[in-house]
Amino acid sequence: MSQLLADAKNLLSDLIARYCARVDYLAIRLEEAEGTDIFLRADKIETLSEGVSIGGQVRACYKGGWGFASFNQLSGLAERIEEAIAAARLVGNEETLLAPITPIQAISQLALAGTDPRQVPLSHKKALCDRYTEILRSVDNRITTTSVRYSDSAQRILLFTSEGTILEQSWVDMEMRFAATARNGETVQTGRETTGSRKAYEDLTYLDAQVRGAAQRAVDALSLPPVKGNTYTVVIDPILTGLFVHEAFGHLSEADMAYENPDVLEVMSLGRRFGPPELQIYDGASPQGHRGSYQYDDEGTPATTTQLIQDGVLVGRLHSRETAGKLGEQPTGNARCLNYHYPPLVRMTNTWIERGKTPVNELFSGIKDGVYARNWLGGMTNGEMFTFSAGEAWMIKNGELAEPVRDVTLSGNVFSTLADIEAIGDDFYWDESGGCGKGGQNGLPVGCGGPSLRIRNVVVGGESA
Repeated sequence: MSQLLADAKNLLSDLIARYCARVDYLAIRLEEAEGTDIFLRADKIETLSEGVSIGGQVRACYKGGWGFASFNQLSGLAERIEEAIAAARLVGNEETLLAPITPIQAISQLALAGTDPRQVPLSHKKALCDRYTEILRSVDNRITTTSVRYSDSAQRILLFTSEGTILEQSWVDMEMRFAATARNGETVQTGRETTGSRKAYEDLTYLDAQVRGAAQRAVDALSLPPVKGNTYTVVIDPILTGLFVHEAFGHLSEADMAYENPDVLEVMSLGRRFGPPELQIYDGASPQGHRGSYQYDDEGTPATTTQLIQDGVLVGRLHSRETAGKLGEQPTGNARCLNYHYPPLVRMTNTWIERGKTPVNELFSGIKDGVYARNWLGGMTNGEMFTFSAGEAWMIKNGELAEPVRDVTLSGNVFSTLADIEAIGDDFYWDESGGCGKGGQNGLPVGCGGPSLRIRNVVVGGESA
């Protein structure tokens, strides 16, 4: 921890003691972050920066009402506390319900397994991006546009609360994104790849095959026939499974969605069956080594692993202390904020479907006319409805892979889709490419995982024939 954060401990302790009696809950978070951002579009540099930021936030709760203030100078911290308290007292008119946790005093550092990106010169990171740009461009002369983005961020957090929690946390996160667009006349196709790590800079330096594959998919898709829109039995790979469980199901499991929306609370009622008996879904920050992993959330609640669906039945949801208190459930350690500019929200961490028992090759058996979809290009969700674009796909004919096709989108209702899972593969893959968005806080690191799935009645191509 830097000298500034270390020197601030006495100040934060004194301010908490001075103001805590005026509210039901008071928390001060001080944060120091440093990072790199590089963005190359074709051979042009659009972003090339290194930066350090220091700031913090104050959260106060009084009679269920919250006040929030952020700051960049410790000299004005008392005034920011006054502002947060005044706001909380202005809006508070009910009861403060925060699920209890044991106050902790701890130092938590997520250790790297290899090189810290802060030890790597900016020129080396730029050269890495140049190398990947050249790989994208070299695949085929029909590649018309390329982009490469590199980012790393190291955050150091100091959290003091009126309940006695004193928490120091630090971690490093890294991410790279690649895209190549190919054109042949009026036909345009794009290939994308994203990867990330909280382990080592080296994890981003040996991606040549992955980068080349993104560009090659774009080129290959130019000559493929578009899929015929219809309702099919579909087999999806683990990467699409991870995207599906995060985007389509995971956000509905965040308890602030439930207590703020009675309709969602009714739909997401515990004990309701959502899928087959072999379906198990989890979220948790306690599994180590993933981009959504940590030891304590941004309220000081210890990380957990929460089973959301057990044997096809909804048995849990994700909580902050407030949502757990309002719904009479246990906090799960899922209160997270992107940085000191934002208050913590209920957010996923690492979300996954557990591997099943069906050998992957048997997932295709008996499918007379279906689709096999791998990887992803993009997607969107709207409540319980989702649409995802596959990175590559093949038709399935009489239980065997047949011709490749392009422009494959998978659409449906998440609850119907979970119920339509016919088989769960015995494979599994962790996808560390996630950057989750919610409440204006975009790019929060998460992990997703799962096995291959066989699902009936999936709308492919955007509409039924």
